[in-house]
Parts: sequence; C-alpha cells; structure tokens
Amino acid sequence: MSTKLRGVCLIPCLLFLTSLALVSSIALAAPQQFPQFQYHLLRKIPLTGDGGWDYLTVDPAAKRIFISRATHVMVVDEDSGKVLGDIPDTKGVHGIALARDLGLGFTSNGGANTVTFFDLAQFKPASVVDVGGMNPDSILYDPATKRVFTFNGGSNNASAIDAMTGKLIGTVALPGKPETPVLDGKGSIFVNIEDKNQLVELDTTTLKLTKSYPMAPCDSPSGIAMDTLNRRIFSGCRNKMMVIINADNGKLVAKSAIGAGADADAFDPGLELAFASCGEGVLSVIHEDTPEKFSVVGNFPTQTGARTMALDPQTRHVFLVTADFKPADPPTPDNPRPRPQMVPGTFVLLELAPSTNK
Repeated sequence: MSTKLRGVCLIPCLLFLTSLALVSSIALAAPQQFPQFQYHLLRKIPLTGDGGWDYLTVDPAAKRIFISRATHVMVVDEDSGKVLGDIPDTKGVHGIALARDLGLGFTSNGGANTVTFFDLAQFKPASVVDVGGMNPDSILYDPATKRVFTFNGGSNNASAIDAMTGKLIGTVALPGKPETPVLDGKGSIFVNIEDKNQLVELDTTTLKLTKSYPMAPCDSPSGIAMDTLNRRIFSGCRNKMMVIINADNGKLVAKSAIGAGADADAFDPGLELAFASCGEGVLSVIHEDTPEKFSVVGNFPTQTGARTMALDPQTRHVFLVTADFKPADPPTPDNPRPRPQMVPGTFVLLELAPSTNK
C-alpha cells in the first residue's frame, strides 16, 4: 500500500513521513514468526522378513502402508503396525502407486520390466503388464488421465499404461536416467534426471516433454515433492542439498543443506514443510516461510539406512524403513564397492510425529 500526500508538506508532515518510513522498515525487517516444529520417534515397529527394500507408500484413507521388499510388497496396518497381507511375485519391485478411485494398486517390478496390477481390498495380483522399458523404478498414478506412469532407469524412458484396460499406451524418451516424479495437478509430471542434473516436464496427455531445466548446484537429484499451490518443486540431491525450483520457469528459488544419502522427499501443504529422508540417519525438514523464502527446521534423528519415506497427509506422521547392518566385505575386482550387509531379522518401520511449541 502506498501513501500519497497532496498540497504543501510542512515540517510536521515530514516528521510524520520519516516516522512512518522507520516503522515500515522495522516491520519489513522483522522476521516472521512460525511454529517451531520438532519431529520425534513415536514408534519403532519390527517387521518380519529379510531382504532389501526401496520405496514405501501410504494409503491415508485405508490407513495402510505398502512397503516394497525386493520380490514382494508388504501391507502394514498404520494404526496397529500389524502385517495385513503380502503381494507376491514382484521381482525387483521399487515403488507402489495407488488408484483408490479404481480400487487398484500398481507395483514397478524392476527385475521383470513389468507392472503388477493388484486389488486394493484383497491385495491380490490381477494382471501383469510389460512396460516396454528396462528397470521400471519409480511409479505414479494420474487420476485425471487414468494412466499409470513408470520411469525406467535402465532404458532412460517413461511408460504410460491405461489403468482401466492395462494396455501400454506408449513410451517417452528421456534425456537421462529418471528418478522420482511428481504430479502438478495441471496436466504435467515433473521428474528428476539423476545423471544429467536436470528437471524435465512431461505432458500427461500428449506424452511429450515440454520443458527441461538445469538443476545446478544440485548433484544427482533423487527425491522430489511439490507445493502445487505455489508451484515450488523440492528436490533432494546427493550432495547434501535440497533445491527449491519455480515450476513455471525453472529458476532456482532457494537451496538448503540436508543430510547425506537423500532418496525421497515429501511436502505437507498444511504445515508448509518439505522433508528429505537421508540414509545417514536423519529426516531433514525445511519450512516454506513464503514462496520465496525458506528456513531450516532441523535434522531429526531416524536410523542409519532410512533413506526412503512416506508422509500421511492426514496424521502428518512420517514413515521410514531400515535395518541394522554388518560392515561391508573387503573390495574385490568383481565388487569394488561392496555394500554393508543387512543383519537378518532387523527390518523395522519407523514412525515420526510432529510437535510444536506454539
């Protein structure tokens, strides 16, 4: 708001303007006050079964958590922590997408180059579809087009499947290895291109790439989330950084330090918080003060290896999975970078909850 004075301005008027300017500058400079969020470990739920894992997905309406386990998907009750069921024969499964409007779920089976359609009520596989690409990694469902999209890390492309018929609609060539995608609610998918440090936009109807943006100083973007209202994209990078990008022009709005080994992101629009789950054993949380300004809330302890996460938007609880590990074996010519080995029987689901002092 501007103030205009007409006529002759005398000394009292000048004094008034000076005082007004001083008050305005103080008001603009004063930091805005936001609740001081803290995240604490609410529960640690032991789960059965050995073997690796990747993404997990929350169904907030049914209070279920779907967890990929290399060759199958575990279904866990969010309230009790009990295992409700298991979806078998999902070789190399990475991610799970849900279509509650269709009563279906979908798994990306990286080891089989397929997607499994399953019934959400009974957790029974219904059909298997070839994706026309290699190593389908992340997966999402677009309710507007009724299409399932996989992002295929082994062939640098994305696949679109009709969720109603199970037919492969087509594939889209990408400029590099895709990581995690996010819907913007306006007909586009944004996806990180990990090996090229790029962000690309894909039209969900035409299946054409419409934009490509560099993501410097981000290196190896992995997880992604979006504030669809303010058109801000949050990407967790492997160089211990989260970048915030304007989805409309690709400009870097802000960057923030996060933990090491980030692999998944989320955004809570109610609390205006962005999350990155980091394998070093922290949950990094960033607050959106305004669409142009962001502040670090903190790095809250989880457990080593908890690199993937899912947010329940209703309870605002964050779920992560990990296990205990043995030291890695010595390097060999065939395996120059051996990974630490999971201790059998230690797989666990972590539940973090927010608290605030305001």
